[in-house]
Amino acid sequence: MKFKSLASGSKGNSSIVICDDIILLIDIGISYLNLKKKLEKNSIAIDDLTAILITHSHSDHIKGLETLLNKTQLKVMIPKDMYDELSYIVPKNRVIYLKDHNSLKNVNINLIHTSHDVNCSVGYVITYQEKSLVYITDTGYLNRKILPQITNKNIYLIESNHDEEMLMNGPYPPFLKQRVISDYGHLSNNTTAKYLKQIIGENTKYVILAHLSEKNNTEELAYETTHKVIQKTSIELSIARQNEETELIEV
Repeated sequence: MKFKSLASGSKGNSSIVICDDIILLIDIGISYLNLKKKLEKNSIAIDDLTAILITHSHSDHIKGLETLLNKTQLKVMIPKDMYDELSYIVPKNRVIYLKDHNSLKNVNINLIHTSHDVNCSVGYVITYQEKSLVYITDTGYLNRKILPQITNKNIYLIESNHDEEMLMNGPYPPFLKQRVISDYGHLSNNTTAKYLKQIIGENTKYVILAHLSEKNNTEELAYETTHKVIQKTSIELSIARQNEETELIEV
């Protein structure tokens, strides 16, 4: 299994997961042309993509979806409850509805039900040849019932959106601050670190912190908060950036 974040932040999110001949795109919150350039730089053609997974309907996750569907024959893989919010973009004949547990050839795709201010939002656990990626972004909290499903996996991409002090002292109006810190908002650095402390294990090789706020966080704060949790391990910690791809990692 190989993984790379192509873009991460409030202006657009997109990642790729490569499981030999299965190449999955997660979100397309960047333009079609930008995606095409990024893929080609990694020796991947648009037509090499197998399908696209969507985490939720906010524009920073679906900005380029309509053009992508017009330019390709790709199928959109989403839970059924998400379709109403995407029906204006996605024809029904282009949808594959996901249940909580799914298989695409020999790749397993399991849903993580997240908590965000949309009708339906999800993360994913993608498993191939006994290697697993956990992909979690845009959620106010993680239900403790799902923690066993995401424990001791090989790769974690998880949002570390804001520093609470920066947020509360920052430029956002009160209603927006409340949205961010609510159960339907985003994970803070401290909350993400607390979750990671519970779920990382001996199989964990990589942790990628994602969806950092430009106004309410810094890379240094996010990194240091999580580093305190994993510093006695051999886990490689990195930051997913808005305008810079991560390294292609493999497990």
